[in-house]
Amino acid sequence: MKNSCWTMEKIEKIIKINRRKPEKEKIEAAAQIIKKGGIVVFPTETVYGIGASAFNERAIKRLYKIKGRPLDNPSIIHIARKKDIYDIADISKKDKEIIEKLVKKFWPGPLTLVVKNKKIPAAATAGLDTVAVRMPANKIALELIKRSGPIAAPSANISGKPSGTSIEMLKELAEKVDLIINGGESKIGLESTVFDIRTKKILRPGKISPEQLSKILKEKVTKIKKILKKPRSPGMKYKHYSPDAKVIVLFGSKNKIEKFIEKMINKKFRIGAILLKKIKIKDEKVNIKFVKNLDDYAKNLFKFFRKFDEMKCDVIICEGVKEKGIGHAIMDRFKKASEKLIKLK
Repeated sequence: MKNSCWTMEKIEKIIKINRRKPEKEKIEAAAQIIKKGGIVVFPTETVYGIGASAFNERAIKRLYKIKGRPLDNPSIIHIARKKDIYDIADISKKDKEIIEKLVKKFWPGPLTLVVKNKKIPAAATAGLDTVAVRMPANKIALELIKRSGPIAAPSANISGKPSGTSIEMLKELAEKVDLIINGGESKIGLESTVFDIRTKKILRPGKISPEQLSKILKEKVTKIKKILKKPRSPGMKYKHYSPDAKVIVLFGSKNKIEKFIEKMINKKFRIGAILLKKIKIKDEKVNIKFVKNLDDYAKNLFKFFRKFDEMKCDVIICEGVKEKGIGHAIMDRFKKASEKLIKLK
């Protein structure tokens, strides 16, 4: 935008909707935009999505252009009813048994299932024979999808940058899309877990952990290790979630983290830090954001990345976590965004 001072009041195409009791007339207006080939940014429980009709190739191509998203990076199709997966996916009897177990436990919610495609156009699936599908746990999103039909929606951000989890993080999209729905801050803050039904592998970690999936399926579920030439899920091939500042992830004691930050201060870097351990460094070159637990870490990670970029930080130091529960997802985002992972000795 020409004016760097971006406020909600200056953008008429932003509408605020009550996420507990969504105003149906506002939702209907947004749905009509999608039906007519428009692009709408909307909230989900994970992050905000930027969406187009899942069956409108022209609209999907425009969406990709707005994001600067590579055409071989598939989108997730958002549906509003559990049964809708059978309309857009070609599901075998064997796969149906797995799907029924997972859908019963986790939908609506932050779990995306990769299944065989039936009729979603190639523009949304990167030309693959599979399609990624999920049912978000957000009243605004569900009501919108019910009225518009399935929506192809990657995260609301410019490709490669941290995903938007609040209206304040969407300013780079304001002049490019047809409507933005302000539905408050995202509850989870990281994108959904993506699970491939056919290989029984996690393609992208999220809130739903390998441990949770293993318990439901009664067999060990693990994350995919190799890089696929043709990724079946967002977040698999390209650099993602990256702020402008250099990200360094540290593993170590409180004292060792303090000493590392002190060395960075001596090098005259402007530093942002996201930490679980309560260190006591006070310096004008350092801005520290403390998080209470892993859920709090996940919810605020992208917000803090953006905040530190606004502050023109040179380096963002993040405390590494164990890959357990949502820790899998946090470390996945770090590995894709960071320059270094350092174990302090």
